[in-house]
Amino acid sequence: MPEGPEIRRAADRLAAAVAGQPLLRAEFAFPALKRFERTLPGSRILSITPRGKALLTAFDNGWTLYTHNQLYGVWHVAGPGERPDTSRSLRVALETRRASILLYSASDIEFWRSDEIEAHPFLQGLGPDVLDMALDAATVAARLQSPAFRGRALGALLLDQGFLAGLGNYLRAEVLFDAGLHPTQRPRDLDAAQTARLAEALLRIPRLSYATRGIEPTRGMRADYLARDGEAFRFRVFQRDGEPCERCGTPLERIASQSRPLFLCPRCQPARAPQ
Repeated sequence: MPEGPEIRRAADRLAAAVAGQPLLRAEFAFPALKRFERTLPGSRILSITPRGKALLTAFDNGWTLYTHNQLYGVWHVAGPGERPDTSRSLRVALETRRASILLYSASDIEFWRSDEIEAHPFLQGLGPDVLDMALDAATVAARLQSPAFRGRALGALLLDQGFLAGLGNYLRAEVLFDAGLHPTQRPRDLDAAQTARLAEALLRIPRLSYATRGIEPTRGMRADYLARDGEAFRFRVFQRDGEPCERCGTPLERIASQSRPLFLCPRCQPARAPQ
């Protein structure tokens, strides 16, 4: 599943294609949304905003389209009237004179009144977004040590969108390695310096990924990254099991955590007895 940086890059790309333009046509696969095929043309897209792993497409007629890609959904940008050659099922098509944006394979799609969208159950359950530049490390550190989260294992906590929105499996691995922490450790096990280091990594690494990468990682892309201002995001542990740790040379390992693969250095991130 794409993580926060990839979702935000997708939102940027979609907004660049159609924001501010009047819609010519709208198409929806689900019967409950068909009425918007008649009412949306002529309206303009005001913004396309990521919230965690969801997108909110706001129109100037007072409606907002909520979409969540889940595991299989994918957005495409195409020319007006164009459709990619794909076996995927088209769920949403929004077309302007300049471009079309097309959502395939997703099933979590709803329209809400814009002034009520914050009441959406998914949005209600989200924690602060790691790509929200107003969020600072001190706030994250306080959240780590709050009663709701301080007793939970980091391997599970960092996948919980109610803790921080936008984190996922590759970011979890990279953050824990950067902070030198094992996934079985809990915030209450950490001293002040460790908490501060983890809080800083929870913001810096996703933001660096968004700024310099913006694509979902796969094997074969380990050393492929885009530099910006002398700094770049790269995978230091994710999908690098068996390779030497860049810090100590110990072979990196792959373990299971929350039924997901997690990659770490057993020497730099030793398991510790609970306190």
